[in-house]
Amino acid sequence: MENQKLEAIIEAILFTMGESVEVSRLAAALELSEAWVREIVRRMIERYEEEDRGIRIVELENSYQLCTKTEYYDYLIRVAKQPKKYVLTDVLLETLSIVAYKQPVTRLEIEKIRGVKCDHAVNKLVEYGLIEEVGRLDAPGRPNLFGTTEDFLRSFGVSSVTELPRISQEQIEDFKEEAEEEIQQNTRK
Repeated sequence: MENQKLEAIIEAILFTMGESVEVSRLAAALELSEAWVREIVRRMIERYEEEDRGIRIVELENSYQLCTKTEYYDYLIRVAKQPKKYVLTDVLLETLSIVAYKQPVTRLEIEKIRGVKCDHAVNKLVEYGLIEEVGRLDAPGRPNLFGTTEDFLRSFGVSSVTELPRISQEQIEDFKEEAEEEIQQNTRK
């Protein structure tokens, strides 16, 4: 099959599915190797960018999705229903970052890190579709384990959690010092 037809088939699949499609599923549908499918999609991504199209293909973990370019979002919402706008408070962002960097993680582990209850924050992040239950810990009570979702990756513009910025050991030490100073100031009050 010629490349143009393969690209058209991939585009049709991604458009119709509306959500991400695993490379393995694309390869199985096209009866091609995953490596060849990745190469075809890579060329499609480049061509979409060169042609400055209103859509783009994003890679999410081991999947691809056809999406509207973010710079055309304002025009899209004029036609479509107004999508929900979520406000991520400092508490939600802090909880989300713990899940993103420590996943899979339990509520109790999040609470130990934050030092306060996190039920509301976890429930809101699940409601917003940024985190989800990814299993259960093999421990007494079998607590839920949480991890980030594809919506999280899309929202933060990364294709994998491995692309999230890493904090240096020096920064960690600075944060510890600041926290200790804050604790001392609060105990003096």
